[in-house]
Amino acid sequence: MNWLRMAVVAAACVTLGACAYDTTPDPVLSSRDAEFMALIPKATPDKFYSRYMVDNPTGEPAGTIVVETKQRLLYFTMPDGKAMRYGVALGRDGYGWTGEAVVHHKAEWPDWNPPADMMARWPQVRPTKGGWTNPLGARALYLYQDGKDTMFRIHGTNEPEKIGRGVSSGCIRMLNIDVIDLYNRVPAGTRVIVR
Repeated sequence: MNWLRMAVVAAACVTLGACAYDTTPDPVLSSRDAEFMALIPKATPDKFYSRYMVDNPTGEPAGTIVVETKQRLLYFTMPDGKAMRYGVALGRDGYGWTGEAVVHHKAEWPDWNPPADMMARWPQVRPTKGGWTNPLGARALYLYQDGKDTMFRIHGTNEPEKIGRGVSSGCIRMLNIDVIDLYNRVPAGTRVIVR
């Protein structure tokens, strides 16, 4: 099975044009970040989904977030033809979302207020105050189209083992350390393409 995984990764590298990976240091954490993140279960996702600086494979200008749903990768494009690449978990079958939006606003350790239709589907789901047990994790970027909330977010997760899988109700989940890194790089108004 190892050879199959290696073949898939090699094919993805060729497709994405991003085999020369440069690892990047973790962002500096606040004491609150460190305290909460120490309480979240540890998991090491497949190295393919680690955060790397790569040559920009998206064709989009610097300052754009691009989510490649088939690869389960998010890119933040940067100057000089580079991009920061992150692994993500996306919507499970039937709950995915594609399109364009902008980052309307951002929040640290945000409260989670799931929509009524989600609470109807899953009765165990309830609004949750920000913190280490909150499904939105360490940061959230709120996506809007034409001034209206899409109800989709780019956010952290307290289920790091699910990065690289289709598990959410459509939101884009990242490792908490990665969403902190992205949050620090991305201003409100940033264009987001999910394809």
